[in-house]
Amino acid sequence: MDSQQRQTSANAQAQPQAQENTPNANGAPPFDPSLLPQMPNPDAMAGIFNGQRFIADPNMAALPMGDPSMMLPLMFANGQVPSQPPQQAKPISADEIALYDRQIRLWGMAAQARIQNARILLITMRALANEVAKNLVLAGVGSLTILDDALVSEADLGAQFFQNDGGADHETHVGRNRAEAAAPALRKLNPRVQVHVDAEGVKSKGPSYFAGFDIVIATDLDPDSFNLINTATRINGKAFYAAGTHGMYGFLFSDLIEHEYVIERDAGNVATHVPQQETRTRSIINVQTHQEGGKTVEAVTKRELYSTWFLASELATLPAEYTSSKRRLRAVTPALSCLRALWEFIQTSPPGAAQPLPATRDDLRRFTQLATQKHKALRLPPETLRPEFLRAFLQNLGAEVAPVAAVLGGQLAQDVVNVLGQKQQPMQNTVIFDGHAMEALVYALHPEGVLGAHQLSAGGTADLNGNSAAAVSGFLDVGLPMGMPSGAGAGFPVDGNGIAALGAPQNAMNLPGGMQQQQQQQQVLPQEGVQPTVPVQQPPTQQPVSAPEQPPQDAVATVVAGQPEQTSGA
Repeated sequence: MDSQQRQTSANAQAQPQAQENTPNANGAPPFDPSLLPQMPNPDAMAGIFNGQRFIADPNMAALPMGDPSMMLPLMFANGQVPSQPPQQAKPISADEIALYDRQIRLWGMAAQARIQNARILLITMRALANEVAKNLVLAGVGSLTILDDALVSEADLGAQFFQNDGGADHETHVGRNRAEAAAPALRKLNPRVQVHVDAEGVKSKGPSYFAGFDIVIATDLDPDSFNLINTATRINGKAFYAAGTHGMYGFLFSDLIEHEYVIERDAGNVATHVPQQETRTRSIINVQTHQEGGKTVEAVTKRELYSTWFLASELATLPAEYTSSKRRLRAVTPALSCLRALWEFIQTSPPGAAQPLPATRDDLRRFTQLATQKHKALRLPPETLRPEFLRAFLQNLGAEVAPVAAVLGGQLAQDVVNVLGQKQQPMQNTVIFDGHAMEALVYALHPEGVLGAHQLSAGGTADLNGNSAAAVSGFLDVGLPMGMPSGAGAGFPVDGNGIAALGAPQNAMNLPGGMQQQQQQQQVLPQEGVQPTVPVQQPPTQQPVSAPEQPPQDAVATVVAGQPEQTSGA
């Protein structure tokens, strides 16, 4: 009798445990509740944010959401998962203080410590990335991981100084992996920096791969790859940079989500008001004063809000200070319109095309039409897009010019150091470089609506085409690597609980070592089935993104006399 009771009790205890280990509808094992003590209840989250509209990035629809290793970083500080404990900040040694003495004098010991504990991912090792890697290694970042699956070719030997051609008793790098070939020279520049190599392709990586880095820099990739990587960095709360060069032209882009930094300045006669909105993207959130050398110095904490690559590169228009001034509109470089046209040309090229850049007469005709459309969508004067500029831009496509890579690589690396140090105003958010005009102009390109972390949410909203969140989630496939198209998976049902967590407005970027960049406000979450008794302040309701006005699709752009014009006919 006693043995039967013990057996029955054992079976009763084993049954819940077996249910806990049963895979869910996605085929993934359920989370251990003990690992997620602060995970908000999805139903409670939906009740709090009911009726609130966010901008939903359509790239979320192509992202696999069923991998627990990807979703867990959403619930932990700095993208850490239970098997990956938070990184402990390494103190600066006496030798390192002597080595980095000039830098420490410039931005202080605390900023240098953050730089030395930073983990950087650099994607694609071409001429621009050579410059970025060199500058970051010399600055003394904690670790640099180079991700590139391409092999060194003869063309890489022209502007990539980390690659050898086999002369002067050096072994040739032609045929070797680009990242592996460049790593030894980088390690010699600064042995204190850990240089890692990943010879796989970026599209083979899942979103959880990017949780192990503090800043992700993608260079010389196609727009779709930028979209996927930026979406993954947003999910993990990491800073993202995109950059590329085409001969004498190039661009930089940054998405820091929400970034805070401190500016120290002499206190004026008028006190600085807090909070204060300086621009649409920048606000003052805190001011502290102290005495230094007999003067009153105020430390002003500012916050910058950013947009995703997709929204900034395709839907954003120029800021109001440009559109309200004809003089400033005429000063906008036409390289911005040409780069946007190039990105759309690449995206709309047939899959598997041998040459994604304009090459044939039909390609040139289509590119000119796209450039004219982009120029008009930005409300720029048509006379600034001249045939001579279009010709020069097309002639530079695909080329690498070492001085241009040096300028843009130095500017990008400097901004990365500023972001890590939190002592300088970062780039906001797009730089367009024109080597012929010797200009590197900065444009804050953002769509209408909310900025910062709110752009990530897809819960309870409609996408840019008006589809409901349920319809969008239907496109999500489970267990796909980043490069695979939607619909290529096994068609498993999608668990929407992970998507609901993306709606929380506390998805701020975190600093190395698990130190949160901003103090998150605690909100009281109601329990399931219980009405909340404490009111929760909601962000203001925003309108969804509206795409800029586009010319008719059947219009043909032609370049005559001195300017591009729109003429009817096909």
